[in-house]
Amino acid sequence: MMANSKTTAKSKTKKTTSAAKTVKSRKVTVPKSSPSEEEIRIKAKEIYHERVERGVHGTAEEDWLNAEKLLTGSKK
Repeated sequence: MMANSKTTAKSKTKKTTSAAKTVKSRKVTVPKSSPSEEEIRIKAKEIYHERVERGVHGTAEEDWLNAEKLLTGSKK
């Protein structure tokens, strides 16, 4: 009777071990936090200077919106 209980325990252990090997890890994605107003302001200023240097017309509002899109990764 002892031999049977050892065999059963071993087979259960083998099943759990092999099941653990087949589990694959998944990549967890964390949503990006929104950029702060200061970060947007700095990026908008960079966009403004680049735009003026190229001689392209635009507005501060467009620079701000472009900065928000770039920092949030938005494709609007």
